[in-house]
Amino acid sequence: MILNMNYALRIKNVSKTIKKQKVLDQISLEIRKGEIFGFLGHNGAGKTTTMKSILSVVKIDTGTIEVLGWSITDREIRKKIGFMPENTYLYKHLSGEEFLSFNAGFYSLENQLLEKRKTEILEKVWLTHAREKKLSKYSKWMLQRIGIAQALLHNPELIFLDEPMSGLDPMGRKMVKDLLLELKSEGKTIFFNTHILSDVEAICDSFAIIASGKIRRKWYIHELDEPLESIFMESMKDMKRNSEYT
Repeated sequence: MILNMNYALRIKNVSKTIKKQKVLDQISLEIRKGEIFGFLGHNGAGKTTTMKSILSVVKIDTGTIEVLGWSITDREIRKKIGFMPENTYLYKHLSGEEFLSFNAGFYSLENQLLEKRKTEILEKVWLTHAREKKLSKYSKWMLQRIGIAQALLHNPELIFLDEPMSGLDPMGRKMVKDLLLELKSEGKTIFFNTHILSDVEAICDSFAIIASGKIRRKWYIHELDEPLESIFMESMKDMKRNSEYT
């Protein structure tokens, strides 16, 4: 069922309780197509649960989620989504190229298209030289890049990245930021979880702050009239005043 095509993502009043703890509390978000959206929050704030709820990895208790104008319950929409989890499970006995071929099986890519996409994506993430190298020999930085590569392999319209720059050195973070901007120029929409404020300020069109399962702030970057750090810290103070920080 086609709903609203103007947005890449619409979340309305989504809640989720896990082991008697309310992890998401009536959260609502709207992200326009072609935007880079940064989802900020402390560890345990609800960022990853939100992302997994959007992807139907976690079943929500209440609320609605629309992706690219479709209900997330429509299976066809999943072919238009790319996802890199924070801790990607990697089969270390595979080479980088073999790992991409394995993941292509989820999207039924034809062999000729697959070979073309593997070459393009490995070049895009600077791993052409390591395509035949075993993942067990990859550095953390290389593993991060092959994780991003598998999320892009099937040319998705909407890309979810969970902490894509976590643990990277300045050069690595610069490469990922440049890649995200390149994807945006191609018309892709990017949703990424992070706790690195400077990365959000540098490349995002919009952002939201989540704390203890509640959305505290939603803004467009061009609307900011004070540093993002100040806004983030004020959001944390509001949360503590309400005695919700655990």
